[in-house]
Amino acid sequence: MKTYTLLLTLVALLFLSGNLYSQRITFGAKGGISMSNLRSGNSDNPLSSGYSSRLGNNFGIYGQYHISKTFSFSLGLEYSSQGGLKDKFQAYQIPLDYAQYFVPDELPPYLYANFKKETKLDYLLVPVLAKRNWKINQKFAVYAAAGPYIGFLLNAHQVVTGSGPIYQDQEKETLLPFSPELIEGKADIKADLHTVNVGVNGLLGFSYRFNQENAVFLECGGNYGFLSIYKSTAKGKNYTHSGVITVGYAFMFHERYKNRYHRTPYFKW
Repeated sequence: MKTYTLLLTLVALLFLSGNLYSQRITFGAKGGISMSNLRSGNSDNPLSSGYSSRLGNNFGIYGQYHISKTFSFSLGLEYSSQGGLKDKFQAYQIPLDYAQYFVPDELPPYLYANFKKETKLDYLLVPVLAKRNWKINQKFAVYAAAGPYIGFLLNAHQVVTGSGPIYQDQEKETLLPFSPELIEGKADIKADLHTVNVGVNGLLGFSYRFNQENAVFLECGGNYGFLSIYKSTAKGKNYTHSGVITVGYAFMFHERYKNRYHRTPYFKW
C-alpha cells in the first residue's frame, strides 16, 4: 500500500507541475528492443537459477511535464517483453504422468534433461520518471531519467523444446527410459504468477530538436522488478529485469499555441 500511495502522489505531482513553467507539455512515442532476464532469488532451487537473456519488443507513449528548462516529470504507458531463456542441461519438475514409473520408490525432487525453456512475459508498465536535461546547443541535448514503475502482467507462456535422454540426477548417473516429448510444449503459466509487479526504471538519452516543437531521440535504459513473479515458492524466486534500447519522436506544445487553446479548460496557458 505504501508503494501504491507513493505512485499516486507522484502522478498527482505530474499533473500539477505543468502550471509551474508556462504549461509546456511534451508528448512522445518510442519503440525498440529489450534484452530481458530472470534473476534468481534462491540459488538452491535449480528451477529458478541459470537463466540467460532473451530478446523482445518494447514500445510505448508518454506525457512529459516541464517544471523548468532543465527538469521535468513524465508519465508513460509501455508494453514490455520480459522473461528469460535456458538452453542447456537443466532440472524440471516431474509431471504427474511420471509417478507410475517410480512406484513403489519415492519420487525424486527433479528430473534432468538437455532442453530449451523460454519464459515469455508480457507486461504493461506505467513508469513515473524524473528527468534532468543538459543542453549541448540549440539542437542537441542529453538527459537522464529515473523513477518507479508499476507493471501489470498481460500474458505469460513457457515454451519447452528438447531432445535426448532424461536423467534422475544432475550427474547423469541414472538414465530413465522416458520419451523426451513428454517435456515439450507451450503452456500458459499466467495463473502461476503475480499479476502486478513494482520496480524502478532508468534511462540515458540523446535528442535532436528540429525546431521548438519537434524532436527525435535515442534512449538506453532498463527496468528492475522488486517482487518475485511466482505465487508459489516451489519454483523458487525470480525477479524481472531488462535492458532497453529505443528510438522515438517527441512533440512539445509551445508558447505559440497559447492563444489557440485559451478557451479550452484542459489548457490553461
